[in-house]
Amino acid sequence: MKLTIKGQVTIPKRLRKRYGLNPQEEVIIEEAPGGVLIRPAGPTRSEKIHKAITQVRGIADAGLTTDQILKKTREE
Repeated sequence: MKLTIKGQVTIPKRLRKRYGLNPQEEVIIEEAPGGVLIRPAGPTRSEKIHKAITQVRGIADAGLTTDQILKKTREE
C-alpha cells in the first residue's frame, strides 16, 4: 500500500467493515507505539445499532407474560 502525494491511503475494505470506518464519518489518527492508530471518532455502526435496539426493547409489550403469548400463538 502506498501513501499518495496528498498523504492519503486506502484502508482495505475488510478493515473498514471490521472497525466501522464508514464513508464521510470522522476518524481519529493518533500516534501509537511503532506507528499510527486510526479509529472511529464516534460510536461504531454496531454500537449505534446496539443502542437503537436497547432503546426500543420492551416498547411492544402487550401486557402478557411469555407463557400467555406462547399459549395464544399455539391456540387453534
